[in-house]
Amino acid sequence: MEILQTLLQILIFPGLLFQVVIGLLLAGIDRKVVARMQHRVGPPILQPTYDFFKLMGKETIVPAAANKTVYLLAPVVGFVGLVILGLFVPVFGTNVFGTGADLIVILYLLTVPAVCLIVGGSASGSPYAGIGISREMVTMMSYEFPLVMVLLAVSKKVGGSALAFSMADITAWQQANGCGLFHWSLVPAALAMLLVIPAEVGTKPFDVAEAETEICEGPLVEYSGAPLGVFKLNTAVKMFIMTSLFTALFLGGIDTGIVALNAVILVAIDIVITLVSMTTLNAICARLKIEHLFKFYWTIVAALAAASLILVWLGL
Repeated sequence: MEILQTLLQILIFPGLLFQVVIGLLLAGIDRKVVARMQHRVGPPILQPTYDFFKLMGKETIVPAAANKTVYLLAPVVGFVGLVILGLFVPVFGTNVFGTGADLIVILYLLTVPAVCLIVGGSASGSPYAGIGISREMVTMMSYEFPLVMVLLAVSKKVGGSALAFSMADITAWQQANGCGLFHWSLVPAALAMLLVIPAEVGTKPFDVAEAETEICEGPLVEYSGAPLGVFKLNTAVKMFIMTSLFTALFLGGIDTGIVALNAVILVAIDIVITLVSMTTLNAICARLKIEHLFKFYWTIVAALAAASLILVWLGL
């Protein structure tokens, strides 16, 4: 019975099906609100879902110069990594997997989709993909540094004299002491995390690796059909995972005792974070140059994360 329950959690809630449905919903809301902010009607909220199923039904064309096995496996491995990652991020009151070092596991798993994008793009043999790959690697180096400091700040705040890397411990601490966002020493880290999310997901103005108008979607330039659909799905699912991770780190501890109500609250908070962190920047900012992106994350964002880390370390 316990095995069946775990399997249902992995495949349905809060696992695969829940992640896909809510991820596509967030992507649809993002596109619709951006359009309205720019005085356009915009596509229906379900447009990303329609696009995904349309791509799944189209022919997959593999370039002659491509490494076919790597080219086709890359999006699938990235998707599997994301689904596993989502199981370590607690939905209020529900946590499928848990260890004493959840944050370390999450940090490593977050790199899997980006690495798969790099590997898949390199396997396509396209020069546009080569440019996109180099940009993706620089982007990863840019936001990983402040992200690590954000996680360290939260861990130190929760652990006190030690570092607490367990999501269960972080949730329990917030239940006892209030949401992390309400502790002023963690506010700079929360702001840094909000700025890390769009780069981690790859949305404008931090989508320098794909940059449709410059390098024809970079690593994805040669992808079509189902593999392209899976890569697009990866982006949507990552929107859900990153907003949920922010919720768990800074707005955790909520548990009504009703799983369905907890899920609704989580989705509502994720929508708000999506609008604040990704949609607004998408609507009002032009795409950054890669050198500007690197400088932005290693100065402003890193300074915010470092400020929280210092304040927490001083016991404030």
